[in-house]
Parts: sequence; C-alpha cells; structure tokens
Amino acid sequence: MKITVVGAGYVGLVTATCFAELGNHVLCVEKIESHLNKLKKGIPHIYEPGLEEMLKKNLEEGRIKFSTDIKEAINFSEVIFICVGTPQSDSGKADLSQVEAVSRQIAEFMDGYKLVIEKSTVPVNTHQWVKKTISRYAASDLDFDVASNPEFLREGSAVFDFMNPDRIVAGVESDRARQIFEELYEPFTKKGHPLLMTSPAAAELIKHSANSFLAMKISYINMIAQLCEKVGVDVNMIAQGIGLDERVGAKFLNAGIGYGGSCFPKDVKAFIKIAEDHGLEFGLLRETEKINANMRRVFLDKVEEILWINKDKHIAVWGLAFKPGTDDIREAPAIDIVGELVKNGANLRLYDPEAAANFKQLFPENENLQYVNDKYSALENADALLIITEWDEFQEADLDRVKKLMKLPIIIDGRNIFPPEKMQGFEYYSMGR
Repeated sequence: MKITVVGAGYVGLVTATCFAELGNHVLCVEKIESHLNKLKKGIPHIYEPGLEEMLKKNLEEGRIKFSTDIKEAINFSEVIFICVGTPQSDSGKADLSQVEAVSRQIAEFMDGYKLVIEKSTVPVNTHQWVKKTISRYAASDLDFDVASNPEFLREGSAVFDFMNPDRIVAGVESDRARQIFEELYEPFTKKGHPLLMTSPAAAELIKHSANSFLAMKISYINMIAQLCEKVGVDVNMIAQGIGLDERVGAKFLNAGIGYGGSCFPKDVKAFIKIAEDHGLEFGLLRETEKINANMRRVFLDKVEEILWINKDKHIAVWGLAFKPGTDDIREAPAIDIVGELVKNGANLRLYDPEAAANFKQLFPENENLQYVNDKYSALENADALLIITEWDEFQEADLDRVKKLMKLPIIIDGRNIFPPEKMQGFEYYSMGR
C-alpha cells in the first residue's frame, strides 16, 4: 500500500519506517529542516534501538522518503496517519492545534477519498473535531473517513513493539475504513496478532485508559515499597507474590523512583482533565501523580540521610534518560534529582549512554558538574554513586572495578538493579528492600 505519515517524531518516524519494512511505500512529512536533512541520509534525530538500521535499509530500497511538501504527501495515498505532537497545557489539557492544522491542510489539498487516521494520543471524541474541520474547510465535496489507531509503543523498544504488537486497536465508522485497516495490518493478523475493531471514541479512550492504568501500577508498588522499608520487608517479594496472580500480572511492578517520559505524565494529566470536562473527579489518578512526584523526594531524602551533607561531596550519577533504551529526558526523574543536588552544592559527574547531549541543554557543564564518556570515569574519587536509570550496561558493571575507583563504596540504587546479596563490600541502599 501507499501510506502518508504526517510528523516524524517518536511515533511518526517509527510508524513510517516499520510500515516501509512491511513492504509499503511511505511518504513521511517533517517540517523541521534539520531533522529532514538527517532523515534523508538515514540518520534519525532520536535514539531508538534498531531504528537507524531499518531506516537506512528502506531508504536504499526506495520504500520510504521524506518531504516538507504537505500537498504532495496528502495526495500520495488514500491513507494518512496524523502523528503530530499533542503537548500539554498548564491545565493538563492537550494542545490539539497541530492536529487541527493538519486537518485543515487535508481539507485544502485532498483530491479524492482519504482515510485520515489519528495516531497521536488525543482526548476522546477528537475524531469528531477532525471530521468537522475537514468538512468545514474542504474545497470540494469529497468522501473521507476519520479513524483512530492509537499507538502502544514503549520508548526504547518501539521498533520491536510495532513489529510484535500485543494488540492493534482501530476505531472506524465505515466498512471502507474497516477493509483498509484489515489490509494494512494483514501481515500481523496472519501471524495471530489481534486486530480489535471499535468505534473511534472507544479507540481514543483505550489509549488514555491503558497508560493511566500502567502509571497507577507503578505508583502502587512504589507506595508499597515505602511501607516495606519501614517494616523490614523486601518489596520484590511483595511484587512477586501479587504479580503471580494472573488478575494482576507481574509487569510494571518494579519499585524505584517513578515514571517519566513523554507519555505517562502527559496522558495521566490529560485523562484527569478529560474527566473534569465531563463532570467527573478521577481522584485515583491524582493520587497516582502525587505518589510518583513524591518518589523523587523520597530518593533525595535517602541520599541526604546516607551522606548527611551533600555540599562539596563528589557524587557520580549513572543514568539521565527517563528509561533505558532512549535519549528522551522529558519528565525524567534525573532532572529533579540533579537539580536538587546542584542547588545543595554537590560536585557531580554525570553519565548516560544516550541522553547526555539532551541533558546538557538543561544543565550546562561547569566546574561542579561534568559529563563523562563512560560509566567508570564518573566514579573516580566519588563519595557515592547514584543509579537513576536501569541501563543494561550498569547491571553488567564490574563491581570490583567500581569499588576500587570510588573514594567511598556507597551505592544508592534508585532502580534496584543489583541483588543485595551480591553487594558485599559496599554500603548499598535501594528502594523498598
């Protein structure tokens, strides 16, 4: 099939590249010139495992191309994915101005039937506004459908998630749209991956419901972890005990310093706002946010309790991205933690395999804050090591070397990456254990 993707951010670029990998011909629109120039050379402007190799392959084989020409893109195919940003306003409400702008452009330039598909995360019933906008601004009375096809991609494993979906949700209102989705996702349904057909409103609601539920599980186990520390119980035992219940499941029950990123914080806030707009109070999600925000304070209090005075201490920090496998620092716990340590006068050496360049834009290097190129360089003469992101390379670290490099063998592990029984010779502290 021919497919148009408007927007080459995390969702758009992964969607475009993976559809090309499936044998489709894809035209992806990107309006940021610096991003466009890199993409045409096969260089993603984001880090996502496996993406660059797949992108270069499909560029070479002519199945994907990039353009700033929205008119060309709209008439390249019948199928148009809207993958633009829906950032959050101060009230928590999603800013849908980019979605509206694309809808108006589709109305202006379309020359025949179009299936317009929301891929961006949007509030329930946004499809009605997209439909109304296209109808209002259309130059001629052409047929079109608006559908919702939410993404369930995890940063750090987005390519894998796209190619191995646990479910595909498509919200449609016509048989024609249904048939297009069935053809589009046939490579997956033939392998047994479920395609769930719903109404567009239900599909929009599924996305916010799913992300908010996962955020709630994370905050729940972090709440339990605080009690575990008070009563001398290992939170991992609790997580295992409740996770074996098939009604609960083990995923997202890893205690730590909370969630971050571009999805969970934004989507939880947006869902609360959606509920308020319909006269409902989602108090459960407000508590989820409160617990998550508090975990950063809990970790900082732990650091202060262990080190006593942070001022002039040499502290190594492993991990700046909000999760492993990405360079994304949006809402990353490291932002609050590093910011507080800087304010308290600590001397920091920071290391992250991918996110240092982005973090440096928030915290420029100075005499008390340095970025290093490998994890061991951060440890030289350190009074303590803080682990903020659970990258695999941290879990595989040579602990004897770690101990020799540090002035004091103190590790404060915000992600519980090491088994306590293997930490002899260290002052080792973790979350809820």
